[in-house]
Amino acid sequence: MAKNATPKMLTVTLRKSTIGFNKTQAQTVQGMGLRKIRQSVELPDTPETRGMIHKVRHLVTVEEVE
Repeated sequence: MAKNATPKMLTVTLRKSTIGFNKTQAQTVQGMGLRKIRQSVELPDTPETRGMIHKVRHLVTVEEVE
């Protein structure tokens, strides 16, 4: 990746409640900035973000922003 290139962005939407799931998964969702069901946030497409998404992939949907 070039130094001046901006990273791709991902839109992450919370689709399912964190109630009944592991506490660390709820903390991961909160760390991404999601608080309510159907709330969306735009996050940079980095390995750290991808790891967070992978941990809660059953709770969220992901789309690439063009």
